[in-house]
Amino acid sequence: MTMHPILAALRKHKAGVVLISLQIALTLAIVCNAVFIIGQRVERVNRPTGLDENDLFLVTQQWVGAPSGDDPAGVEKLDVMQREDLAALRNLPDVASVAPSNSVPLLNSSWTGSLSLKPADTLGKGNPRTAYYFTDEQAMTTLGLHLVAGRAFNAGDVQHQGARDQRDRPVVIVTQALADKLFPQGNAVGKVIYSDGSAAPSTIIGVVARLQIPSTGSFGNDFAWYSTLVPTRLDASFARYVVRAKPGRRDAAMHAVPAALYAVNPMRVLDDDESVKSFADIRASAYRADVGMAILMGVVCLILLCVTAAGIVGLTSFWVGQRHRQIGVRRALGARKIDILHYFQIENLLIAGGGVVLGVLLAVGLNTWLMTHYEMTRIPLLYVVTGVLAMLAIGQAAVFVPARRASNVPPVEATRAA
Repeated sequence: MTMHPILAALRKHKAGVVLISLQIALTLAIVCNAVFIIGQRVERVNRPTGLDENDLFLVTQQWVGAPSGDDPAGVEKLDVMQREDLAALRNLPDVASVAPSNSVPLLNSSWTGSLSLKPADTLGKGNPRTAYYFTDEQAMTTLGLHLVAGRAFNAGDVQHQGARDQRDRPVVIVTQALADKLFPQGNAVGKVIYSDGSAAPSTIIGVVARLQIPSTGSFGNDFAWYSTLVPTRLDASFARYVVRAKPGRRDAAMHAVPAALYAVNPMRVLDDDESVKSFADIRASAYRADVGMAILMGVVCLILLCVTAAGIVGLTSFWVGQRHRQIGVRRALGARKIDILHYFQIENLLIAGGGVVLGVLLAVGLNTWLMTHYEMTRIPLLYVVTGVLAMLAIGQAAVFVPARRASNVPPVEATRAA
């Protein structure tokens, strides 16, 4: 089949060719970047926190009329109240373990600082940021963390302090990512670090495989896995308790929590829906915006692809209607049905080919703009290549029905008046 008849026909329909090519180009540019964004969101939503999330839930409560914690006597009283709560929760029949904690991954409530290898390093240049988890000796079991080096906290390591107090942190546990950042040569256990410009040393006694920081926003992107566990109960007018239920008993344990805490001290604020939340709900809440963005982008992609395919079908059908007599002449001169089918498929391939070339340029340009204004990363070449092949395949699929109809035009059409 020669290309001359196809090119001549396209020159006669410049407006339609240009419109379809532009539509294909815009669709390719938008869909490539949208799919890339969807992929990033899906990867973000599915990334592991480092916790054993099954049967895990969080209790957040606040005492009414409790001491402020601004003086030693108030701190001691708050600590007694917190230990009473912990004992009551640990005695519940459906509870396996409980640990106090200022936060959990994905909660978006964090205490952050920085670590250094030098005492009183207040400049902080190059010092990694970290998120602190203040907890006790049951943290490893309750959170389901995987210890890869060293040891876990024991009861003798645990101290307590007012939430606004500053106290030395003799021992800490860090994540593997943070240990590698601080000590690239390895063997972080037993090494000394300094937190937040302090001159007091903290000895690393253990390393856990992974523990995500509480923040899920862009603020925490650079140190998402740089977490530090400190064996300290924070004493304040409110407290958080991480609870691990016995296998399959999470809902029963959650239901029993309010009554157990009110029995210890009724002077507290405890809402069944918000104060006692499963980690599954915390995860869903943290990533609700990402899931919504992925769904929205997916719908936009589907609409654009459908509109583009419909445009190709409509334009080709219009051209087939205009060329009935010419198609009949070709059939009368010996053209087979497959030749007519191939004619329209090649014609569409040329139009789509021009559209995808322009679309690649637009896709790269759009990605560059997004990188500049929205901190997006560079789109991998695989996404663009896949998009090009997908658009060409969609074009061929869209043109098949009208092209098949054109191939069925009988030779007798050549005898009819134009």
